[in-house]
Amino acid sequence: MTALFDLLWAALVQPVAEFGFMQRALAGCLALSVSAAPMGVFLMLRRMSLTGDAMAHGILPGAALGYLVAGLSLGAMTVGGIVAGLLVAVASGLVARHSILREDTSLASFYLLSLSIGVLLVSLKGSSVDLLHVLFGTVLALNNDAVLLLGGTATLTLVGLAVLYRPLVLECLDPGFLRSVSRWSPVAHYGFLVLMVLNLVAGFHALGTLMAVGLMVLPAAAARFWARDITRLLLTATAIGLVGAVAGLLLSYHADLPTGPVIVMCLGTLMLLSLALGPFGLVFSRLQPATHRRA
Repeated sequence: MTALFDLLWAALVQPVAEFGFMQRALAGCLALSVSAAPMGVFLMLRRMSLTGDAMAHGILPGAALGYLVAGLSLGAMTVGGIVAGLLVAVASGLVARHSILREDTSLASFYLLSLSIGVLLVSLKGSSVDLLHVLFGTVLALNNDAVLLLGGTATLTLVGLAVLYRPLVLECLDPGFLRSVSRWSPVAHYGFLVLMVLNLVAGFHALGTLMAVGLMVLPAAAARFWARDITRLLLTATAIGLVGAVAGLLLSYHADLPTGPVIVMCLGTLMLLSLALGPFGLVFSRLQPATHRRA
């Protein structure tokens, strides 16, 4: 029993207890999970999961401009990313409203343009190492300011979702009805986009632009196989995000692997397990009709 306890301590607790960078990485992952996973649930219910992926790429040119001006400055890259993300969201929406292009095509066009500009901007000044840092993040290199940014984003997101909860739920069910009976429809829509950009920019600092959306989409997708009502979806997605982030962080530490991709891999594994074994997954959904026939 003592040997088992020592093994668990060395695997799960000791890295965080001994090293400050692991403590900051854990705090950042926990804050990001608490805010990004609920956002992913609303993205999924609004059928906007790919929009989150597009917006994650859309923030890159702004972050790259901040990098060109001030190097790896948290403030400059954050402000640049927020501005770029909001510009992509607004521009794609205006094009979709005033042209024959559908919103998904317009958004895909703008995000591809943004991604290419961002990569070119980073390449102008930096090296391939800097480009990898921007694209894939460095969770283990989070400083105190980055952790505070992630914590502040999580707090603002939870408060924002609490304020916008009812109109967001109604918009998921019937956006046309919400527009007809309430003035909250544009507030909910654009407020949600702002919160999404904030979370993607915060996730960009920890996981990089290519991985930030993983912590938003994968826990929500996994939760769909465990719950049906929205309250349980939000709680389940948050729990899955926390478990996947912590597991990925510890696994990357012990295996000496890149942290961001390992966290997303763990979240993807949890999603696949949920797909197979969840109450609404493949196995139980096939067993349920047979149970009814026997009854």
